Amino acid sequence: MQNGVKISAEALQSFASELLQAGGAQTSEAAIVAGSLVQSNLRGHESHGVMRVIEYVDSMSNGDLVAGAPFNVINDLPQAVVADASLGFGQVQMTRLIDELVSRATSGGIACGTLNRCGHVGRLGEWVEVVAARGFAGIVSVNDNGVLQCVAPPGGTEPRISTNPVAIGIPTGTRPVVLDISTSAVANGKIRVAALSGSECPSGWLQDADGNPTGDPTTRTAEPPGSILPMGGEQGYKGFGLGLMFDFLVGGLSGGQCPPADEGSPMTNNVLMVVWDPERFAGREHFLTQADQLISYVRDSHLKPGVEGIRLPNDRSQKVLQERSDDGIPLDDGTWRELVTLANRVDIAVPQLS
Repeated sequence: MQNGVKISAEALQSFASELLQAGGAQTSEAAIVAGSLVQSNLRGHESHGVMRVIEYVDSMSNGDLVAGAPFNVINDLPQAVVADASLGFGQVQMTRLIDELVSRATSGGIACGTLNRCGHVGRLGEWVEVVAARGFAGIVSVNDNGVLQCVAPPGGTEPRISTNPVAIGIPTGTRPVVLDISTSAVANGKIRVAALSGSECPSGWLQDADGNPTGDPTTRTAEPPGSILPMGGEQGYKGFGLGLMFDFLVGGLSGGQCPPADEGSPMTNNVLMVVWDPERFAGREHFLTQADQLISYVRDSHLKPGVEGIRLPNDRSQKVLQERSDDGIPLDDGTWRELVTLANRVDIAVPQLS
């Protein structure tokens, strides 16, 4: 592979788990986290893949991420749970939150839950896909506790909110349909991937501190910093509006913060998730029938010249998953170099590449 390496999912997951354990993670949680990160790489979402291992190990060393953290329920209601993630791994605490919500939704039809002081939860689409695979519908959003400000409002030059992503998962008669989007033009992690790989960012992602368009990913961390544009570009009022509203809801309901954060606040995720049991509404059979009907109707649309087929949310990820499961996961030189450097630092063997 040119400009990078290729590694099997199994080898990469084992390597990531060993690195996390060397950094202080418990064996069981390292397996959960490593599995989640590699699944992101398998689906082509490098921004939420194993590049995060370096960040997580550093966060454990400075106390911003706590291994073995408890899931502390603050308010326990029949259809809602408000919890403190205690700076624990986001992937671990999200698994616990989903178990709580599915249990409540099974008995009452709907359940809402929040987390504050939660480590980075990874790819949001993973969590609603888990819910949808169990036959439930779900929506989830996060903010960054008011600390990470990287998106400028339309017409502004200074970042004011984070990327505030949202994901929705729908069960169908076959595999779930999953929409996972940032309310910004792009996830912040993709800017980091571009910086690591030494690549330029596409037009419409970034502006510099003066509000001028730029493709330089290092602009984001310059002083003064540039900004990611809202979804929809320079005039992205709808994207910024969505990001703003989710910030209100996530920060306000979870007990976390909206920007600007108090001085010294940890940069954690706050989480808001809602789960529905279709059986308790119009019935699961009706829900699945309608979902399958709409999928077929959309896919049967007459195609423009040169278009091979209608692409629904999650289609590309599923295609990439199949390809990378068969052929291995590509990693750019910058990401691989950082992982090897970390492995040498914590005395973990680097897997052999074919």
